[in-house]
Amino acid sequence: MAVAPDTSTMWTRAFATRAGSDEEGGLAAILALAGATDIISFAGGFPDPETFPGRALSDIFGRLIDSGDPSVLQYAPVKGLPGPRDFISQRLERLEGVRPADDELIITSGTIEAIELLSKSLIDPGDLVLVEGPTYLGAIMAFESYEANVVAVEVDEDGVDVEQLAEVVARLGPPKLFYSIPDYQNPAGITLTEERRKALVEVARKHGFLIVEDVAYRELGFSGARLPSLWTLAPDVVVQAGTFSKTFVPGVRLGWGAGPKEIVAKMIWAKQNTDQCSGALGQRLLEEYGRSGGLDEQATAARALYGRRCGLLMDALQAHMPEGVEWTRPGGGFFSWLTLPESNDGTDLARKAVTDGVAIVPGAPFFPGDGGERNIRLSFSRVADAAIDEGIERLSSLITLGKKGHR
Repeated sequence: MAVAPDTSTMWTRAFATRAGSDEEGGLAAILALAGATDIISFAGGFPDPETFPGRALSDIFGRLIDSGDPSVLQYAPVKGLPGPRDFISQRLERLEGVRPADDELIITSGTIEAIELLSKSLIDPGDLVLVEGPTYLGAIMAFESYEANVVAVEVDEDGVDVEQLAEVVARLGPPKLFYSIPDYQNPAGITLTEERRKALVEVARKHGFLIVEDVAYRELGFSGARLPSLWTLAPDVVVQAGTFSKTFVPGVRLGWGAGPKEIVAKMIWAKQNTDQCSGALGQRLLEEYGRSGGLDEQATAARALYGRRCGLLMDALQAHMPEGVEWTRPGGGFFSWLTLPESNDGTDLARKAVTDGVAIVPGAPFFPGDGGERNIRLSFSRVADAAIDEGIERLSSLITLGKKGHR
């Protein structure tokens, strides 16, 4: 009788090097708790369903279907439907002060696809990519999947250290790109100062590399004030990658890329071989909802909700955290970044917290190499107001004592 082959070994041999290993299984288990209802979850960067349009989308959907326009349910052009593209261009002109030309804009399936398309278009194995340390885990994974040499540049309370960035470029040479989240950064919650924004784009111009500006949280500043975007300051060396997942609904995977026409042309080429087009129905829902003023109203309500929850989190941290714990005070977005006292490990704390009914994300995965071992990320976006204090009190009891403070 023939012996069945060991398919697990066979498939392991078949995997590409860029597919990585299963070492992140523990992290995946922690992240899976983000949407759990039987646990106080500070884990996932999810928008609260309270901000979703609901009935308004149902009405728009009905009108679109009743219109008899077949394009609503058909494949869309690779770069996006004309109407939604015009709406996004108008919105960028109103909010950012710059309107992309027709060949400078692409509609994407969220920010992560814009990052994927740029990676596919620009990165060869071994190419240098610079990122903030810490930064969005999904971006690190995208760059590393194309076998880039991903190197982190330190951040502080004012954003990325531009002087250190210039030193890294002088030492290692110009990168293919530098990835930045200037506004209410994921995971640190910090915002790049206007002075550093201007310095950053000058470094990019001087050395001839692309800046990828992720603006996922830009419209969620609690005060409503906006610093100039990197794309506004330097549309010649910046691609702005945005998403409507935080300000519309994540179930409609839509975003945009705006930048130099040569780069956008390659993104369009890459999209043909990725998902061919972003869904036409979602594009039209977004356009109709946005033109009616719904996006602006939704963003206003979301800023109030998340601002309130951030305040509750700051109060809870101040009330319960032991000495030696430091945390950031975000001016918008979803996240605060905690630094633990020595002898504490973020991954270990995340595992312990689950047994106490609290979900958090450890800091190490937000770095492409070493770093973040004594950090954790807390998301306040989807935690019920009444649960925030209780969750932080439980978490604080698991931290080894040190000296109290914040940053």
